Amino acid sequence: MGIDGLYGRGGLFEQIVEGVDDVIRQKIRHVCADRPRVLRFPPVFSRGAFEKTDYVASFPHLTGAVATFAGDDRAHRALLEDRAAGRSWDGHLTAAGTMLVSAACHPSYATLPSALGPAGELLDVYGYCFRHEPAIDPARMQAFRMHEIVCAGTPKQALDHRDSWVQHGLDVLSEFELSAVAVAANDPFFGRAGRLLAAGQREESLKTELVVKFYGGLDDGTAIASANCHGDHFGVTFGLSTSDGTVAHSACVGFGMERIALALLRTHGLDLKSWPSAVRGRLQC
Repeated sequence: MGIDGLYGRGGLFEQIVEGVDDVIRQKIRHVCADRPRVLRFPPVFSRGAFEKTDYVASFPHLTGAVATFAGDDRAHRALLEDRAAGRSWDGHLTAAGTMLVSAACHPSYATLPSALGPAGELLDVYGYCFRHEPAIDPARMQAFRMHEIVCAGTPKQALDHRDSWVQHGLDVLSEFELSAVAVAANDPFFGRAGRLLAAGQREESLKTELVVKFYGGLDDGTAIASANCHGDHFGVTFGLSTSDGTVAHSACVGFGMERIALALLRTHGLDLKSWPSAVRGRLQC
């Protein structure tokens, strides 16, 4: 679409994504005795909720804010003059009070009750995400979709959720005959302090990625799903407590829809008719 990392999708690609999502939803129904609450959000949410995620503190380089024009006729003329002269006109825009969603689960925490029940909360969240990391690698998109299963509750409930979904995620990917492996990982925290956060995240085994080799031996593989423990981070910032009054913990598993589709095309080829029949059957394509 004229800028690195930004893509439109064709019908065939969307057919693959829809087939992948159907298998994920079947897995959720199969393994979750308590059906999760289904939530679907737009790709923007309030700045207030964004601030509570504390995302900008760790990932300012990935953050996207919405800006719009709020001036009068005189200000509009100035904007048009800059535009006609080929000058930058962004300075005429002001913050709109909304942020681009960086992780599909982020808008969900503000919807949770401040006091969780004994079973905690289980959420099924799907939506577009934005991260400002333009690249020529087609697996590194600026706008992409994630299907997440989120748990908020006691530390044990959150940890059990994360641990169980590492295997559930591998099971899903094996149905597509993808050679995925689980590896300890860290998020791309920003700056010097970020390097310490990344080291701590690995040391505490808070993040596990399910990776597939896109480029042979040229790198360590590309994450197409991940399972993450947040500790009490969102419990503190969103004021969530468990039924016994302690701060709630949370965890999530996220499936990268475009990356899984790309892994399928990379593994099985661009001609769907040549794909293994079992894979085509599961994806209904």
